[in-house]
Amino acid sequence: MEKIKVSDYGITPAGERVEKFTLENSHGMSVEIITFGAIITSLTVPHKAGNLQNVVLGYADPADYFNGNPYYLGAIIGRFGNRIANAEFELEGKKYTLEANDGVNALHGGKNGFHTKVWKAETVGECALKFTYISDDGEEGFPGELAVSVVYTLTDDNALEVSYQAITDKTTVVNLTQHTYFNLSGDLSESVSDHKIKIESGYFLPTDDAMIPTGELRKVENTPFDFRELKTIGLEIDSEDSEIMKGSGYDHTWVLNGEESKSAATAVHERSGRILEVLTTEPGVQFYTGNHLDGKLKNQSGKSIEKRTGFCLETQHFPDSPNQKDFPSVILKPGEVYESKTVFKFSVAR
Repeated sequence: MEKIKVSDYGITPAGERVEKFTLENSHGMSVEIITFGAIITSLTVPHKAGNLQNVVLGYADPADYFNGNPYYLGAIIGRFGNRIANAEFELEGKKYTLEANDGVNALHGGKNGFHTKVWKAETVGECALKFTYISDDGEEGFPGELAVSVVYTLTDDNALEVSYQAITDKTTVVNLTQHTYFNLSGDLSESVSDHKIKIESGYFLPTDDAMIPTGELRKVENTPFDFRELKTIGLEIDSEDSEIMKGSGYDHTWVLNGEESKSAATAVHERSGRILEVLTTEPGVQFYTGNHLDGKLKNQSGKSIEKRTGFCLETQHFPDSPNQKDFPSVILKPGEVYESKTVFKFSVAR
């Protein structure tokens, strides 16, 4: 069986050709990834009855990816995932100014971040693809030429492994993540509020009104942010907790150990029987419940992408780390190698 197939996906407004790669394992699980943004456009996994369904949000029209991908569906995010306060930071005594694309803050690498770039792709294994991109010195305001690679590997135990590497020729900051929205029901027009989530953390990062972390690591105990045991997403998502109200739901970072690859979170959809476990080497995971999906664009089924029809588990370093010395460092220097790995492992409860 051929495990990797390639086809044309379209041409960007700038005239760049985009390809789509389909990886399929021996159990029929498959993932589709395009060279634009190294974006996951489809991920099919089994239902408890055995039928395969796509469980990630994507656009019906390729142009919605090419014209900015306003929801960041399925994309590799860089150079810096999440927010940087006031779109600026200081590094080695020099101030760097970024584009403010989220109020006064910089978000997800800027308007023309990695999610808008055409990456090069090559096969590096029986069911593995390597995507590479060279980010020029000064791109979106960040210092240093950054050479980035992301390897997607689909295993026969129904796991999608995402491995990142980067090197730079000048001291810079790096925080890469994967921005797929999951809906384990297989019906992408359904709310994910009935899913259950467990996050392996006793602390989260509260934010100011602009969603920038205050620097505090707050205990989840006795708050709506306590997911130490499986809890239905919708149970407290509309509570009057001040942190919930800032994000219009969950849009916060939970603090992980950030050492060896370990379980960060588990998502369960009881009707379908689908289970997603996320393992990572990163020190944090941003749990986002699609609060700002606004129905303006269509999903793969041609239906509106509505609020809370997908959730993200974005493994990453903490938001605004370049400006917060007590957070784990995101600095990468020449001669060093940025490395990170996250695994999305699927199973079914019978």
